[in-house]
Formats: sequence, structure tokens, C-alpha cells
Amino acid sequence: MSSVHFFSKGTGQPVVLIHGFCEIGEMWSDISVSLSDEFTVFCPDLPGCGQSPLSIPNDRLEDVAVQLKEWMEEQNIQNPIVIGHSLGGYVTLALLELMGAKLKGVGLFHSTAFADDEEKKGMRDRTLIFLKKHGVDTFVTSFVPPLIPEQKQEELQEEITRAIEQAKQSTLEGLLAYTKAMRDRIDRFEVLRDYTGPKLMIAGTEDGAVKIDASRAHKPAITHYHELNGVGHLGMIEQKNKCIELLREFCGKITDS
Repeated sequence: MSSVHFFSKGTGQPVVLIHGFCEIGEMWSDISVSLSDEFTVFCPDLPGCGQSPLSIPNDRLEDVAVQLKEWMEEQNIQNPIVIGHSLGGYVTLALLELMGAKLKGVGLFHSTAFADDEEKKGMRDRTLIFLKKHGVDTFVTSFVPPLIPEQKQEELQEEITRAIEQAKQSTLEGLLAYTKAMRDRIDRFEVLRDYTGPKLMIAGTEDGAVKIDASRAHKPAITHYHELNGVGHLGMIEQKNKCIELLREFCGKITDS
């Protein structure tokens, strides 16, 4: 029996929304409500985050994908559209490699199919050192705010505070495992390119975590590509209504086809 905690809303075509690093399924709360009039939206906590325990070591994205596949089978979630934010996008691609055509569509939300370069791997290594030394609360308090452009942080202070409190529900073991998993993940651009189903990418022009040039390099492999001007790494906070519109349009086209 899977230990993955989740909530679901609505009826219709299943849509699985996978949160990112230092996030929990609750981050999709407003978006799930908005989409639930047309779709059944499932929002899991990744193992080691929120209310999902870290039952096995999760320092390989392939292992996370297997756990989510088993969870979907238990919940009878068939032919889902799977959309992931950041780390959730990396998990989505691992699921795509594992499940292939059993996924009706996939989406990368401020995410990438490319592996980490050496600079990024060095940053992951520094994150591991910081987490071990200072713990979850101190890390997430410093990690979350810069995901949003500095000029927007005062306006979105309430949302940032909520995101930090959700991030604190991550376990130290979980954050360490996912940092290693992100650092060591393989390039899955060919997996994305070769998948014949609908593919969504939402990118932020001011995203410091996934640079816009890297996002644009995915265009040949993407069927539905969108850029959010002036947006950083948390488009679902910075331009929530626009993101809901894009997700509804993408999922709706798949359902109607």
C-alpha cells in the first residue's frame, strides 16, 4: 500500500500536479480548485515532503517515479495528464520514461529536460552542506524568497510567507535526497522529444533557477510553449490567473481531442 499522501478535487480527465523542491501538494490548492470544474486534479506530496514519509532512499528520480506509478495504479488514475513544477518536472520526465504512452500529456512548469551542468552541480553540493549544518527551517527561509524577482517580493509577501511555511513541512532527509537526485539526474531531452503526446512548457523570463535560454532550447520538442514575461520561478504565485488559463487550455485540448 502506497504511503503517498494526496488530495483530489473534481471529476473528469485526471490531471496530476507534482510540486517542486521545498514545496508540498498544497501549493496547487488554488489552481486545483479552479481546474476541478473540468478535471479530476490530484496533488500528491512527494515522499519526504509534507505528509508523505520517506519510506525508501529517494536520491534517484527513477525510484520516485516508481513510487508515484504505484500510487497512481492504487488510485486507479488512468491515462493522466502529468504536470510538474521544477523538481516536479524532473519527476514527470522520469515518469514519462517509465510509463510512456500511458501518460496522456505532460507539462514542465519552470523546469527542464536537461541535466545539471557543472556549475549547477556545485550549487547542489553547497546546498547539501548548508542543509546538514543549518537544517530545514533556516534553509527554506533563505531559499524561497529569491525564487520571485526582488521587485515583486514586497507585493507578494503574504504568498512568500505561505510558501515558506509549506516548505518547512519538508523533512531534512527528503531535501537531502532530492538535492542529490537533482544533481545526479540524467538528461531526458530525447525522452521528451520522442514522446508523441501533447507537451506543455511554461517558462519565466526572469527565472533564476531555470534560465530562459535553456527553456527556449526546448521549443523543437514542445507542442505548447509559453513564456511569462517578468516572471521568476513561481509563476503559479506571480501570475496565478494566467497559469490557470494556460493549464486549463492545455488540458482541455487534450480532453477534447
